[in-house]
Amino acid sequence: MQQYTIILSLLFLILLSPFLRAQDTTNHIFCKDLNDIIAIEQAGHQSLTENITNELTNDYDIKYHRLEWTIDPAVRYIRGRVTTYFVPTVNDFQQINFDASNNLEINSINYHNDALTGVFVGDNLQIELPNSIAQGQLDSITISYEGEPLNTGFGSFNLAVHDGVPVLWTLSEPYGAKNWWICKQDLNDKIDSIDIFITTDTTYRAASNGLLLHTLYNGDNVTYHWQHRYPITTYLIAIAVTNYAFFSDFVALNNGDSLEILNYHYPEVSSQELAQLHSTIEMIQLFNDLLGDYPFANEKYGHAQFSWGGGMEHQTMSFMGNFGYGLQAHELAHQWFGNLVTCGSWQDIWLNEGFATYLTGLTSEFLKSEDEWHNWKLNTINSITEQLDGSVWVEDTTSVARIFNGRLSYQKGAMLLHMLRWRMGDALFFEGLRNYLNDPHLKFGYATTHDLKAHLATISGINFDEFFADWFYGEGYPRYTLIWDTTSTGIQIELRQTTTHNSVDFFEMPVPIRVANNTQDSILILDHTFSGELFNIALPFTPNTIEFDPELWLISANNNITNRKDAPISDSLGRNIIIAPNPVQDILTITIVEPSTQIERVEVYNISGALVRQITHKPTENVININTNSWQSGVYIIILYDKQQQRAIRRVVKM
Repeated sequence: MQQYTIILSLLFLILLSPFLRAQDTTNHIFCKDLNDIIAIEQAGHQSLTENITNELTNDYDIKYHRLEWTIDPAVRYIRGRVTTYFVPTVNDFQQINFDASNNLEINSINYHNDALTGVFVGDNLQIELPNSIAQGQLDSITISYEGEPLNTGFGSFNLAVHDGVPVLWTLSEPYGAKNWWICKQDLNDKIDSIDIFITTDTTYRAASNGLLLHTLYNGDNVTYHWQHRYPITTYLIAIAVTNYAFFSDFVALNNGDSLEILNYHYPEVSSQELAQLHSTIEMIQLFNDLLGDYPFANEKYGHAQFSWGGGMEHQTMSFMGNFGYGLQAHELAHQWFGNLVTCGSWQDIWLNEGFATYLTGLTSEFLKSEDEWHNWKLNTINSITEQLDGSVWVEDTTSVARIFNGRLSYQKGAMLLHMLRWRMGDALFFEGLRNYLNDPHLKFGYATTHDLKAHLATISGINFDEFFADWFYGEGYPRYTLIWDTTSTGIQIELRQTTTHNSVDFFEMPVPIRVANNTQDSILILDHTFSGELFNIALPFTPNTIEFDPELWLISANNNITNRKDAPISDSLGRNIIIAPNPVQDILTITIVEPSTQIERVEVYNISGALVRQITHKPTENVININTNSWQSGVYIIILYDKQQQRAIRRVVKM
């Protein structure tokens, strides 16, 4: 990058005590909808320690499920039958394993009209087949079961009452599917398609994924047949049963088709509350424009109300605790980020939640007001920086609370995307996201952070290794000190940085600065690559005010802005440095008398502030010789920096 010079004079041998110019950390008012989402999604189990992967299920690929369940929403009980079509991925496949809580009772296992038996080993259901199956050969098995499902995580099988009427719903993320059905609970094998049959009393309606194909009445019972013909991960399969009322909206898609938005709601919900659901139309139109058409356009999008404080992005039908604007946006955004492309590991949950949080923010930017967008960013940053540590990367996937940590997986993940957008610019950023979503290796499949990084790097030509090392894996955030003064041609700026956590020694980011006077202003972009970096920038006006990151692109807090004339410079290394002779004629010798003082850089300025010489010095050497024969006679300022950016400042006269 270009190195700008600093303006110095004899008056500049003093440096100011910093003036605090920080974001308003007293403002903790945050978007209520997002607060609800985050609070509830952390409220399941504060910790969950279990064997979260089942390697025994890795040797086959599921192609299809026929799922048949009998439900009474007033009773915590399920009777079901799961038919699984699968293809072995290894030779001599003779044992099939499923994830299932061992409190479920297996009534029968049918394989080619033969009755088999299964054995529970923990929460693994192990079934020996009568003969081996060749790799790549399609086969099927049907398991009938019943029992009282466990209720872990966020409540994987829930019962409640609304207006005196029972309601039942499921919420399997992250590890709850096995509590209520016989499945393969992983993040590496999407089911190609499903048919779901839910039998219940005729008093009730049942909501689920895909399209409602048939409603079959049989005496006091009714069976709802839902069909979904898109790949789906196990935790996104869901059912909800109560006395739903319903209505539909429709939204035009970019390809000329229209999409049904099917809304299942409690009958007692007011018309004013239901009117909020019409907002989904403008959100789908926005996300279609930014990301490409809704991924499941051949079926539907919808909402099913449930008695929970937040929401859950079940594929094609989000379950909603309320119909707030932010909650609608968050769960809708998941249809692209989380459902179309699903995180391939719970360590990468920000690929679901960070994106959904950021796209919720984008509805403020594109559909609301400038003030709402500014406040969304400000409050998100304030929430992130309330604590000094924390990585977006999830180091402990046995803890549901850590996976769904609102400050890190949601908010810091969202601001990580915002900073990537800042680095790349809008056009490349959104093109990179569309490429990521449409990558044939990822679309309707799973992705990791590496996949996203690769797409953004390819479209932008930027190497993001350092960025992700700092902002994704690293903890904490930067604090900046900006020291400035006007010059005869513009402004000089010194920018320093400290970090709040020792996992990152420096956050490398372009830093936006707004400079202004009473009639003009300008945004300056400082390509900040080390603490103490100096910038001398020409301007067509003389600024009298300066503002750090005015549009809130960066995660940072407690930043200081100081005018250089306002306080004395700290000459913290002065007693350890001898500069002689002074005045000097030819060779100026700098002697470092204290061995622990390790000078890394020397800068020489003339009295007008122009940089005459910059020297990178080996910290282990204690003598520096500078040839001054080419210098004009006059006064020069010598500044020496050590590794901590402490300085020694000397005035030297050239004869």
